[in-house]
Amino acid sequence: MKLVFEKLAVDINEGLICRTIRTRKFECYWHIHDEYELTLTSFCPGYRIVGDDICQLKAGDLVLLGSNLPHLWHHERTASEKNNFAEIHLLQFEKDLLGERLMQQPSLAPTRQLLRRAALGLSFHGETREQVSRMMIQIEKIRGLQRLSMFLSILDILSSSRESRSISSSGFSPELNPFNQERMNNVFQFINSHLADPICLEDVARLLHLSTGAFSRLFRRHTARTFPEFVNELRIGRACRLLAETEMTITEIAMASGFTNLSNFNRQFMRLKKLNPRNFRNKLVHTDL
Repeated sequence: MKLVFEKLAVDINEGLICRTIRTRKFECYWHIHDEYELTLTSFCPGYRIVGDDICQLKAGDLVLLGSNLPHLWHHERTASEKNNFAEIHLLQFEKDLLGERLMQQPSLAPTRQLLRRAALGLSFHGETREQVSRMMIQIEKIRGLQRLSMFLSILDILSSSRESRSISSSGFSPELNPFNQERMNNVFQFINSHLADPICLEDVARLLHLSTGAFSRLFRRHTARTFPEFVNELRIGRACRLLAETEMTITEIAMASGFTNLSNFNRQFMRLKKLNPRNFRNKLVHTDL
């Protein structure tokens, strides 16, 4: 699946890609590309990283990513989901698809603003998400002027929506060094593979042939977090999912999420979620977290 997310094979006749990906194991590496990307996650339990933001993936997640904004989607399956397919709908388009002259028209001022805001990533909710999600599924089935017309309609809806929020922090400035992007991808893949195991800062630094100090500085530049903070966020995210979708005990979930100490698990959970694991699980019965 990596090929989909590198130098994109945009249709020269349309200037955009409309694609649905269904796979048992979805792999989207930490990477950047020039094209804008609108992504609808129909089903892909796990998390996404956009810039310096980490978010647990839910069905219906709809985000617009600007040009050269680093991102990663991680598909994590439980034993009960081993036969389920991840399903991702993509709409990727070139920066100059509409041409400079057309984009300078006063009527497209909201669209210009939308694309500027997408530099930090935008997440959409409410009726906007419902409406655009339906169109994302339809657009792959049509071609030519019909596809372009629906694409413009999607941009129009997103441009006029008040149901969006920025994803990355306003101070986020990505480092576009391809060598460092590849090194960070190696780190993320290592963390994903060892999340339930003890992860030592020195071991990960050694993976990149860096001192612990140099690695810590590199990691913080890319994530706006210390290495332990980042790992704890991913572990608590996994714990939330296990609390919601399994009948495992809280102790079992703590161990499965990489915590060897139950009191530390409870402390980190409370710090990030503002309630303890038991209350989190109980609240799921009454509300959608």
